[in-house]
Amino acid sequence: MTEMTVDQMTFEQAIKELEAVVGKLERGDVALDDSIALYERGALLKKRCEDELKRAEEKVAKITLGADGQPSGTVPLDD
Repeated sequence: MTEMTVDQMTFEQAIKELEAVVGKLERGDVALDDSIALYERGALLKKRCEDELKRAEEKVAKITLGADGQPSGTVPLDD
């Protein structure tokens, strides 16, 4: 089975693998070369998660309420 590249991962896949990487590094039972490779992979996974969160935030819309208090539409989220 081929390892999935980080840019192919969903947010959920990336965060799950990032948690596994952090767990391995925190245990400290990984050889130095492997630790470096894990750290590099973790950095890529972290960036992927941040990028996906930013993309999701850009899609979020604020619900506007009409005079009667009922939802009347959406507007882009203010920065």
